[in-house]
Amino acid sequence: MAHKKGVGSSKNGRDSHSKRLGVKLFGGESAIAGNIIIRQRGTKHHPGKNVGLGKDYTIFALVDGTVKFRPGRDSRSYIDIVPNGPSAVEVAPLATTTTTAKKAAPAEEDEAVNA
Repeated sequence: MAHKKGVGSSKNGRDSHSKRLGVKLFGGESAIAGNIIIRQRGTKHHPGKNVGLGKDYTIFALVDGTVKFRPGRDSRSYIDIVPNGPSAVEVAPLATTTTTAKKAAPAEEDEAVNA
């Protein structure tokens, strides 16, 4: 018989670090381009105008302006950035490409090369 009691493992002693999720900038607050507005798991809030969505569903500002929360269809929440005044960054329209038709070489030069 053993003269010491067997020691069992504890079922306690583990915990995860907090992920610090949530709203970082609230409606009406000013944001600088690149500022994180919301950290979330999944799209609880959806990106609107002038806002980007990171691969971990972080919503961030693309331009300087004021944060605005608005409801959308199907009870979705959208976040927009309203640009500040006339100094706001304007998005350039998409560039259009024009193709020019190539001119055919004169027939006389082709015959001179072959002769």
